[in-house]
Amino acid sequence: MSFAVYPSLKDKTVLVSGGASGIGSEIVKAFSAQGSRVGFLDLDAEASEALANAHSDNVSYEICDLRDIDALRAGITSLQERLGPVQILVNNAARDDRHNWGDVTPEYWDERMATNLRHMFFSIQAVAPDMIASGGGSIINMGSNSWWEAGGGFPAYATAKSAVHGLTRTMARDLGEHRIRVNTVVPGWIMTDRQKELWVTPESIERHRDRQCLPDLVEPVYVARMVLFLASDDAAMCTANNYMVEAGSI
Repeated sequence: MSFAVYPSLKDKTVLVSGGASGIGSEIVKAFSAQGSRVGFLDLDAEASEALANAHSDNVSYEICDLRDIDALRAGITSLQERLGPVQILVNNAARDDRHNWGDVTPEYWDERMATNLRHMFFSIQAVAPDMIASGGGSIINMGSNSWWEAGGGFPAYATAKSAVHGLTRTMARDLGEHRIRVNTVVPGWIMTDRQKELWVTPESIERHRDRQCLPDLVEPVYVARMVLFLASDDAAMCTANNYMVEAGSI
């Protein structure tokens, strides 16, 4: 396939959470190819180093546990010092670990919220002053169609992901006066290495194809392309909304 080039993304400073693998690494690579300055946060040191080395001209990273807000803030500050004020934020990091509703403890629930939701708000809080000072910016939060489909097997994850949409809507209102746009990208079942290793079977793929309007499985690159569009000037009047990348899954 032949994909678009967005001149407005060249030399922009981008921050991506969970950027070392899966959808996040595709997002990092996509912005790098556009000529953006990309910083990402992740806990996987080996994968982070490999990705940054492959794109050493314009990609940097910091290792941190996003559940630790002090560490998150320190990682963001370090990237700001190296790359400059953040103009585009992609809140991508999450883990869709399966869990039985009957086994969930208060501690596990709180940890799932910290993993899948809380860091998004504090990342926005950390970089919004940069965007206000520069006269605008784009924030893209990663949602999930799991709760839209009433998917079971991970109630804490689905709850956190549904809350992402509320975060997007309220922050779009609060930051809109500064020309900061806030949107949610909603992936379906994306064929990352993690999904293939843990949950993909011939039977599950066949069931999933039956639920999609399109026959092709969704690869991470297509989520990254939607993120690029929403970050670019082409999406200047897009805010407070959901953008589905799920092949028409029902």
